[in-house]
Amino acid sequence: MTPAAGEPASGSAPIAAGRVGRPHGLDGSFYLTRPRPRLISLGGRVRVGEQTLEIVRLAGTDKRPIVRLEGVSSREQAEALRGAELTVDSLDAPSLQQGEWWAHELEGCQVADGERVLGTVIRMIELPSCEALEVEPAAGGATVLVPMVRDAVRSVAPSEKRIDVDLDFIGVALPEPGDAS
Repeated sequence: MTPAAGEPASGSAPIAAGRVGRPHGLDGSFYLTRPRPRLISLGGRVRVGEQTLEIVRLAGTDKRPIVRLEGVSSREQAEALRGAELTVDSLDAPSLQQGEWWAHELEGCQVADGERVLGTVIRMIELPSCEALEVEPAAGGATVLVPMVRDAVRSVAPSEKRIDVDLDFIGVALPEPGDAS
């Protein structure tokens, strides 16, 4: 992450907490796929479709949690939810540490090195070694991945919709402002 301080979210937005996977047992429990453990807790509330439900069972591991939601009491009901996304309202999400941001805060931010604009953040993705910003180049062409590491990202200012990066570290060459190339 970058050395800049994290800023609070402006307004409320849903944050993906995982997806309903295959049922586990007969009581309505299911595996949670693509889990975000910081967002899942016993007694916590998640949104599934149009419903907000309480987590009444949490077992398994952070990588393979087993969850049961209030009102889901059979294997068939859990199967009916399979593939549904669980979300948590950003206002209900746990506080982040300095230098951390939720993905929705960075989407739409302009990515630049000084006055040289690379493009706009489409989304944040999780790679095996770090998170990265997927950036749609302002000049067109293939998307660029910007690793969320100190050497690549100088500062993040979601309230200003701007992320300052080191294009040399990333390996992207853009013309200097005023160049006629």
